[in-house]
Amino acid sequence: MKRKQILSEIGLVYAAAIWGSTFYVVKDSLAFINPLLLVSYRFLLASLIFLIFLIIKKENIFKNFKYGITLGVLLGSLYMFQTVGLKYTTASNSGFITGLFVLFIPIFGYIIFKEIPTKFKIISAVLATIGLWILTGGMKSINIGDLYTLIAAIAYCLHLLYSGKFMKNNISPYLMNFQQFLVVGLFSLFLSKVYYNEVFNININALKSIIFLAIFPTASAFIIQLKAQKFIDDFRVGVIFSLEPVFAAIFSWTLGGEVFTIKGIIGGSFIVTAMIVSEMKIKDKLIYEKIKNENK
Repeated sequence: MKRKQILSEIGLVYAAAIWGSTFYVVKDSLAFINPLLLVSYRFLLASLIFLIFLIIKKENIFKNFKYGITLGVLLGSLYMFQTVGLKYTTASNSGFITGLFVLFIPIFGYIIFKEIPTKFKIISAVLATIGLWILTGGMKSINIGDLYTLIAAIAYCLHLLYSGKFMKNNISPYLMNFQQFLVVGLFSLFLSKVYYNEVFNININALKSIIFLAIFPTASAFIIQLKAQKFIDDFRVGVIFSLEPVFAAIFSWTLGGEVFTIKGIIGGSFIVTAMIVSEMKIKDKLIYEKIKNENK
């Protein structure tokens, strides 16, 4: 089990890294395609990848579809609000606000599942948030794009909590990915028709981004996430994912030509410290368990 946990955490770091590369990819792509259509094509292509796999395995693609719909609605809300938000706000603001999901996990975990957060989880969430603030520069201004992105952060948190619940019930991660991607793709295509009157718009520049987004930060990263959540606590997953803006900054320095700053190291150090703290155990765990049982 320990080996699976270690491999899962390595995989989650990969997912955070590949997601960290997407902020500027998405931001640049919006010059060639409307945000809802970008989300639609990205997820429909990713769902096709898993559909082929499921057909080869001769699996029932609509088994437990209610779980796929739940995750699809949450994931769709995350990416549609985040992508639309990026049209109006900066990539740094988007990175910080989206990263706030790690602060929401213990809050919504208690509200929905009555999970009492340990003191180390609370400390870890605060440290990660401070690191995000330092790394991204925090909120430089507030506009409609930031509000959209805040909704995306809440959806991110809820998606992580519910996906963890489903995966621990031994639902197929391949099936879940096909179903949730299909829901996201079709729903965002419908909204693109409603708001932009577009269902087909292929530009060669956007197409390159769509293929990259579908294969790496969507298909590969999400299968890793769902598999990892069978072995790793949801909050721990969230803290690892808070490395996403750290990698976003690294890509900005190396590929984007942005100036290297000391605050990047400081912010990243806070997030790494949060990862370490999130693994610490408390001696009074039985007290938390007792409180949890009394609330049932």
